[in-house]
Amino acid sequence: MKMSVTMVKKRLLNGEPCKKCAQAEEVLRRRGLWERIDRVVIADEADAESEGMRMARELKMETAPFFVVSDSSGPPKVFESVLTLIKDGLSPAAAEGKPASGQNGAAWSPEQTERLRGQLAGRDAAEILATVLQTFGERCAIAFSGAEDVVLIDLAVKSGQPFSVFCLDTGRLHPETYRFLEKVRKHYGVVIETAFPNFVEVEDLVRRKGAFSFYDDGHKECCQVRKVEPLKRQLARFDAWVTGQRADQSPATRSGVAEIQSDTNFTGRAGGPLLKCNPLARWSLADVWSHIREHDVPYNELHDRGFVSIGCEPCTRPPRPGEHERAGRWWWEEATKRECGLHVSAKPTQVFAGLENDERARSR
Repeated sequence: MKMSVTMVKKRLLNGEPCKKCAQAEEVLRRRGLWERIDRVVIADEADAESEGMRMARELKMETAPFFVVSDSSGPPKVFESVLTLIKDGLSPAAAEGKPASGQNGAAWSPEQTERLRGQLAGRDAAEILATVLQTFGERCAIAFSGAEDVVLIDLAVKSGQPFSVFCLDTGRLHPETYRFLEKVRKHYGVVIETAFPNFVEVEDLVRRKGAFSFYDDGHKECCQVRKVEPLKRQLARFDAWVTGQRADQSPATRSGVAEIQSDTNFTGRAGGPLLKCNPLARWSLADVWSHIREHDVPYNELHDRGFVSIGCEPCTRPPRPGEHERAGRWWWEEATKRECGLHVSAKPTQVFAGLENDERARSR
Protein backbone atom coordinates (compact mmCIF):
# COMPACT_ATOMS: atom_id res chain seq x y z
CA MET A 1 0.00 0.00 0.00
CA LYS A 2 1.65 3.22 -1.22
CA MET A 3 1.69 6.03 1.34
CA SER A 4 2.44 9.68 0.60
CA VAL A 5 3.42 12.24 3.25
CA THR A 6 3.18 15.99 2.66
CA MET A 7 4.63 18.52 5.09
CA VAL A 8 3.17 22.02 5.03
CA LYS A 9 5.61 24.68 6.25
CA LYS A 10 4.84 28.33 6.92
CA ARG A 11 6.70 31.37 5.56
CA LEU A 12 6.12 34.46 7.69
CA LEU A 13 5.01 37.83 6.36
CA ASN A 14 8.55 39.15 6.70
CA GLY A 15 9.85 36.30 4.55
CA GLU A 16 11.43 34.46 7.47
CA PRO A 17 10.90 30.70 7.85
CA CYS A 18 8.74 29.37 10.67
CA LYS A 19 10.87 28.28 13.68
CA LYS A 20 8.50 25.47 14.66
CA CYS A 21 8.63 24.15 11.11
CA ALA A 22 12.42 24.12 11.22
CA GLN A 23 12.34 22.29 14.56
CA ALA A 24 9.96 19.67 13.17
CA GLU A 25 12.25 19.07 10.20
CA GLU A 26 15.21 18.73 12.57
CA VAL A 27 13.34 16.12 14.62
CA LEU A 28 12.59 14.09 11.49
CA ARG A 29 16.20 14.29 10.32
CA ARG A 30 17.54 13.20 13.71
CA ARG A 31 15.21 10.20 13.67
CA GLY A 32 16.27 9.30 10.13
CA LEU A 33 12.74 9.90 8.90
CA TRP A 34 13.16 12.96 6.68
CA GLU A 35 13.27 10.74 3.60
CA ARG A 36 9.71 9.66 4.45
CA ILE A 37 8.47 13.16 3.56
CA ASP A 38 7.47 13.04 -0.10
CA ARG A 39 6.51 16.69 -0.59
CA VAL A 40 7.12 20.00 1.18
CA VAL A 41 4.52 22.70 0.53
CA ILE A 42 4.89 26.33 1.62
CA ALA A 43 2.05 28.26 3.24
CA ASP A 44 3.10 31.83 2.49
CA GLU A 45 1.44 34.34 4.81
CA ALA A 46 2.01 37.02 2.17
CA ASP A 47 0.16 35.01 -0.48
CA ALA A 48 -3.28 33.73 0.47
CA GLU A 49 -3.39 31.67 -2.75
CA SER A 50 -0.13 29.83 -2.16
CA GLU A 51 -0.62 26.07 -2.19
CA GLY A 52 0.02 25.70 1.53
CA MET A 53 -2.46 28.42 2.45
CA ARG A 54 -5.13 26.80 0.27
CA MET A 55 -4.49 23.43 1.91
CA ALA A 56 -4.74 25.03 5.36
CA ARG A 57 -8.15 26.48 4.48
CA GLU A 58 -9.43 23.23 2.99
CA LEU A 59 -8.28 21.18 5.98
CA LYS A 60 -9.27 23.87 8.53
CA MET A 61 -5.73 24.06 9.90
CA GLU A 62 -4.71 27.22 11.77
CA THR A 63 -1.12 26.40 12.68
CA ALA A 64 1.96 25.09 10.92
CA PRO A 65 3.66 22.81 10.37
CA PHE A 66 1.09 20.14 9.68
CA PHE A 67 1.37 16.85 7.84
CA VAL A 68 -1.01 15.13 5.44
CA VAL A 69 -0.70 11.35 5.08
CA SER A 70 -2.49 9.79 2.13
CA ASP A 71 -2.84 6.17 1.08
CA SER A 72 -5.35 3.99 -0.71
CA SER A 73 -7.15 2.90 2.46
CA GLY A 74 -9.29 5.99 2.89
CA PRO A 75 -9.32 9.78 3.25
CA PRO A 76 -6.06 11.61 4.09
CA LYS A 77 -5.04 11.89 7.74
CA VAL A 78 -3.84 15.23 9.09
CA PHE A 79 -1.32 15.56 11.91
CA GLU A 80 -0.57 18.81 13.75
CA SER A 81 2.41 17.39 15.66
CA VAL A 82 5.59 15.86 14.27
CA LEU A 83 5.71 13.53 17.27
CA THR A 84 2.17 12.31 16.63
CA LEU A 85 3.07 11.84 12.97
CA ILE A 86 6.04 9.67 13.97
CA LYS A 87 3.98 7.67 16.43
CA ASP A 88 0.70 7.23 14.52
CA GLY A 89 1.32 8.25 10.91
CA LEU A 90 4.52 6.49 9.97
CA SER A 91 5.40 2.82 10.25
CA PRO A 92 5.59 1.30 13.75
CA ALA A 93 9.25 0.38 13.22
CA ALA A 94 10.13 3.97 12.43
CA ALA A 95 8.07 5.27 15.33
CA GLU A 96 9.82 3.03 17.84
CA GLY A 97 13.33 4.25 17.08
CA LYS A 98 16.34 2.21 18.15
CA PRO A 99 15.59 -0.80 20.32
CA ALA A 100 17.24 -0.64 23.73
CA SER A 101 17.16 -2.24 27.14
CA GLY A 102 14.06 -1.10 28.96
CA GLN A 103 11.98 -1.26 25.76
CA ASN A 104 12.02 -5.05 25.28
CA GLY A 105 9.47 -5.87 27.99
CA ALA A 106 12.02 -6.74 30.69
CA ALA A 107 11.97 -4.76 33.92
CA TRP A 108 14.73 -2.22 34.45
CA SER A 109 17.23 -3.04 37.20
CA PRO A 110 19.12 -0.92 39.78
CA GLU A 111 22.37 -2.29 38.32
CA GLN A 112 21.47 -0.84 34.93
CA THR A 113 20.76 2.48 36.62
CA GLU A 114 24.25 2.53 38.12
CA ARG A 115 25.83 1.75 34.74
CA LEU A 116 23.83 4.50 33.08
CA ARG A 117 24.80 6.95 35.83
CA GLY A 118 28.48 6.24 35.16
CA GLN A 119 27.99 6.51 31.41
CA LEU A 120 26.36 9.95 31.70
CA ALA A 121 28.60 11.42 34.40
CA GLY A 122 29.67 14.92 33.40
CA ARG A 123 27.35 15.10 30.36
CA ASP A 124 25.11 18.11 29.75
CA ALA A 125 21.35 18.11 30.34
CA ALA A 126 20.39 17.68 26.69
CA GLU A 127 22.62 14.63 26.28
CA ILE A 128 21.48 13.07 29.55
CA LEU A 129 17.83 13.45 28.59
CA ALA A 130 18.31 12.26 25.00
CA THR A 131 20.12 9.12 26.19
CA VAL A 132 17.42 8.27 28.72
CA LEU A 133 14.69 8.80 26.12
CA GLN A 134 16.59 6.70 23.60
CA THR A 135 16.80 3.95 26.21
CA PHE A 136 13.17 3.99 27.36
CA GLY A 137 11.16 5.77 24.67
CA GLU A 138 7.50 6.22 25.61
CA ARG A 139 8.06 4.18 28.77
CA CYS A 140 9.76 7.29 30.12
CA ALA A 141 7.49 10.14 31.21
CA ILE A 142 8.26 13.79 31.87
CA ALA A 143 6.39 15.09 34.92
CA PHE A 144 5.25 18.52 33.81
CA SER A 145 4.09 21.55 35.73
CA GLY A 146 6.64 24.37 35.90
CA ALA A 147 9.38 26.35 34.18
CA GLU A 148 12.01 23.62 34.53
CA ASP A 149 9.62 21.02 33.15
CA VAL A 150 8.81 22.94 30.00
CA VAL A 151 12.57 23.26 29.39
CA LEU A 152 12.68 19.46 29.56
CA ILE A 153 9.86 19.19 27.03
CA ASP A 154 11.72 21.60 24.75
CA LEU A 155 14.89 19.50 25.00
CA ALA A 156 12.94 16.26 24.55
CA VAL A 157 11.20 17.46 21.39
CA LYS A 158 14.52 18.63 19.94
CA SER A 159 16.13 15.26 20.75
CA GLY A 160 13.82 13.56 18.27
CA GLN A 161 13.25 10.67 20.67
CA PRO A 162 9.80 9.37 21.70
CA PHE A 163 8.59 10.20 25.21
CA SER A 164 5.47 10.62 27.34
CA VAL A 165 4.29 13.63 29.36
CA PHE A 166 1.90 13.85 32.27
CA CYS A 167 0.80 16.44 34.80
CA LEU A 168 -0.91 16.17 38.18
CA ASP A 169 -4.16 18.12 38.31
CA THR A 170 -4.92 18.51 42.02
CA GLY A 171 -8.11 20.44 41.31
CA ARG A 172 -6.59 23.49 43.04
CA LEU A 173 -4.22 24.87 40.43
CA HIS A 174 -4.23 28.53 39.37
CA PRO A 175 -6.30 29.37 36.27
CA GLU A 176 -3.04 30.65 34.76
CA THR A 177 -1.51 27.21 35.18
CA TYR A 178 -4.31 25.55 33.23
CA ARG A 179 -3.79 28.11 30.44
CA PHE A 180 -0.04 27.35 30.56
CA LEU A 181 -0.66 23.61 30.12
CA GLU A 182 -2.79 24.27 27.07
CA LYS A 183 -0.22 26.69 25.66
CA VAL A 184 2.53 24.07 25.93
CA ARG A 185 0.34 21.36 24.42
CA LYS A 186 -0.35 23.49 21.36
CA HIS A 187 3.17 24.91 21.06
CA TYR A 188 4.90 21.53 20.94
CA GLY A 189 2.04 19.39 19.67
CA VAL A 190 2.50 16.93 22.53
CA VAL A 191 -0.10 14.88 24.35
CA ILE A 192 -0.13 15.83 28.05
CA GLU A 193 -1.87 13.16 30.09
CA THR A 194 -3.64 14.42 33.20
CA ALA A 195 -3.65 12.46 36.45
CA PHE A 196 -6.47 13.33 38.84
CA PRO A 197 -6.88 12.43 42.52
CA ASN A 198 -9.40 9.82 43.61
CA PHE A 199 -12.62 11.83 44.07
CA VAL A 200 -13.80 9.61 46.94
CA GLU A 201 -10.63 10.39 48.90
CA VAL A 202 -10.91 14.12 48.14
CA GLU A 203 -14.56 14.20 49.23
CA ASP A 204 -13.69 12.38 52.45
CA LEU A 205 -10.82 14.75 53.25
CA VAL A 206 -12.90 17.88 52.65
CA ARG A 207 -15.88 16.49 54.55
CA ARG A 208 -13.74 15.68 57.58
CA LYS A 209 -11.40 18.67 57.66
CA GLY A 210 -12.68 21.36 55.29
CA ALA A 211 -11.00 22.90 52.28
CA PHE A 212 -8.03 24.55 54.03
CA SER A 213 -6.96 22.11 56.75
CA PHE A 214 -3.34 22.32 55.65
CA TYR A 215 -3.00 25.76 57.24
CA ASP A 216 -3.74 24.16 60.63
CA ASP A 217 -2.06 20.76 60.60
CA GLY A 218 0.30 20.80 57.61
CA HIS A 219 0.01 19.98 53.95
CA LYS A 220 1.10 16.33 54.07
CA GLU A 221 -2.38 14.76 54.13
CA CYS A 222 -3.79 16.94 51.37
CA CYS A 223 -0.73 16.38 49.14
CA GLN A 224 -0.91 12.66 49.79
CA VAL A 225 -4.45 12.54 48.43
CA ARG A 226 -4.14 15.09 45.63
CA LYS A 227 -0.57 14.49 44.42
CA VAL A 228 1.26 11.46 45.80
CA GLU A 229 -1.41 8.82 45.19
CA PRO A 230 -2.14 10.00 41.62
CA LEU A 231 1.61 10.05 40.93
CA LYS A 232 1.96 6.53 42.29
CA ARG A 233 -0.76 5.30 39.90
CA GLN A 234 0.80 7.14 36.98
CA LEU A 235 4.36 5.91 37.52
CA ALA A 236 3.18 2.30 37.72
CA ARG A 237 2.89 2.45 33.91
CA PHE A 238 6.50 3.47 33.26
CA ASP A 239 10.10 2.31 33.65
CA ALA A 240 11.53 5.81 34.09
CA TRP A 241 10.45 9.36 34.77
CA VAL A 242 12.05 12.76 34.30
CA THR A 243 11.74 15.68 36.70
CA GLY A 244 12.87 19.30 36.71
CA GLN A 245 14.49 19.11 40.14
CA ARG A 246 17.54 21.33 40.67
CA ALA A 247 19.98 20.99 43.56
CA ASP A 248 19.69 24.67 44.43
CA GLN A 249 15.87 24.76 44.43
CA SER A 250 15.71 23.92 48.12
CA PRO A 251 18.93 23.90 50.12
CA ALA A 252 17.17 22.06 52.94
CA THR A 253 15.80 19.15 50.87
CA ARG A 254 17.27 18.97 47.34
CA SER A 255 20.96 19.83 47.54
CA GLY A 256 21.97 16.18 47.02
CA VAL A 257 19.81 15.48 43.97
CA ALA A 258 21.53 13.43 41.26
CA GLU A 259 21.06 13.46 37.49
CA ILE A 260 20.44 9.68 37.40
CA GLN A 261 19.15 7.68 40.35
CA SER A 262 16.94 4.77 41.36
CA ASP A 263 13.64 6.00 42.74
CA THR A 264 13.32 4.58 46.24
CA ASN A 265 9.87 6.07 46.85
CA PHE A 266 7.88 4.70 43.91
CA THR A 267 7.80 1.56 41.78
CA GLY A 268 7.46 1.33 38.05
CA ARG A 269 5.79 -0.95 35.54
CA ALA A 270 4.69 -4.31 36.98
CA GLY A 271 6.02 -3.25 40.36
CA GLY A 272 9.59 -3.15 39.09
CA PRO A 273 12.39 -0.66 39.77
CA LEU A 274 11.96 2.87 38.51
CA LEU A 275 14.71 5.09 37.14
CA LYS A 276 14.49 8.78 38.02
CA CYS A 277 16.25 11.29 35.80
CA ASN A 278 16.89 14.90 36.86
CA PRO A 279 18.78 16.40 33.88
CA LEU A 280 18.74 19.95 35.32
CA ALA A 281 20.18 18.95 38.71
CA ARG A 282 23.23 21.19 38.25
CA TRP A 283 21.41 24.06 36.58
CA SER A 284 20.61 27.31 38.34
CA LEU A 285 17.38 29.27 38.12
CA ALA A 286 19.22 31.71 35.86
CA ASP A 287 20.15 28.84 33.52
CA VAL A 288 16.49 27.83 33.28
CA TRP A 289 15.35 31.32 32.35
CA SER A 290 18.21 31.84 29.91
CA HIS A 291 17.04 28.76 28.03
CA ILE A 292 13.41 29.90 28.11
CA ARG A 293 14.26 33.32 26.67
CA GLU A 294 16.85 32.16 24.13
CA HIS A 295 14.59 29.45 22.70
CA ASP A 296 11.19 31.21 22.93
CA VAL A 297 9.88 28.57 25.33
CA PRO A 298 6.35 29.25 26.68
CA TYR A 299 6.02 29.87 30.42
CA ASN A 300 3.36 30.41 33.09
CA GLU A 301 2.17 34.03 33.11
CA LEU A 302 2.31 33.99 36.93
CA HIS A 303 6.09 34.34 36.63
CA ASP A 304 5.54 37.86 35.30
CA ARG A 305 3.79 38.66 38.58
CA GLY A 306 6.62 37.60 40.85
CA PHE A 307 5.89 33.90 41.32
CA VAL A 308 8.91 31.60 41.06
CA SER A 309 7.99 28.09 42.27
CA ILE A 310 4.31 27.48 41.49
CA GLY A 311 2.10 24.82 43.03
CA CYS A 312 -1.52 24.81 44.15
CA GLU A 313 -3.18 28.22 44.45
CA PRO A 314 -3.82 28.18 48.25
CA CYS A 315 -0.25 27.05 48.98
CA THR A 316 1.75 29.37 46.71
CA ARG A 317 2.73 33.02 46.99
CA PRO A 318 5.52 35.06 45.39
CA PRO A 319 8.70 35.01 47.50
CA ARG A 320 9.50 38.24 49.30
CA PRO A 321 12.71 40.21 48.67
CA GLY A 322 15.65 38.25 50.01
CA GLU A 323 13.73 34.98 50.32
CA HIS A 324 14.72 31.76 48.59
CA GLU A 325 12.77 30.86 45.44
CA ARG A 326 10.73 28.13 47.19
CA ALA A 327 9.96 30.26 50.25
CA GLY A 328 6.54 30.94 48.73
CA ARG A 329 5.56 27.25 48.86
CA TRP A 330 3.84 26.21 52.13
CA TRP A 331 5.38 29.35 53.64
CA TRP A 332 3.82 28.72 57.06
CA GLU A 333 5.85 25.53 57.55
CA GLU A 334 9.50 24.80 58.32
CA ALA A 335 11.87 24.79 55.35
CA THR A 336 12.73 21.10 55.82
CA LYS A 337 9.04 20.15 55.48
CA ARG A 338 8.36 21.98 52.21
CA GLU A 339 8.09 18.92 49.99
CA CYS A 340 4.80 17.44 48.88
CA GLY A 341 5.99 13.83 48.89
CA LEU A 342 6.83 13.55 45.20
CA HIS A 343 10.56 14.03 45.80
CA VAL A 344 11.52 12.72 49.23
CA SER A 345 15.14 12.32 50.23
CA ALA A 346 15.90 9.52 52.64
CA LYS A 347 18.50 11.75 54.29
CA PRO A 348 17.56 15.45 53.99
CA THR A 349 20.67 17.55 53.61
CA GLN A 350 21.17 20.15 56.32
CA VAL A 351 22.34 23.29 54.55
CA PHE A 352 22.21 26.98 55.43
CA ALA A 353 22.07 26.88 59.22
CA GLY A 354 19.32 29.09 60.55
CA LEU A 355 17.33 29.03 57.30
CA GLU A 356 14.19 27.65 58.96
CA ASN A 357 14.16 30.16 61.80
CA ASP A 358 14.86 33.06 59.44
CA GLU A 359 12.01 32.14 57.12
CA ARG A 360 9.56 31.52 59.97
CA ALA A 361 10.41 34.94 61.36
CA ARG A 362 9.78 36.60 57.98
CA SER A 363 6.41 34.87 57.61
CA ARG A 364 5.04 36.22 60.90
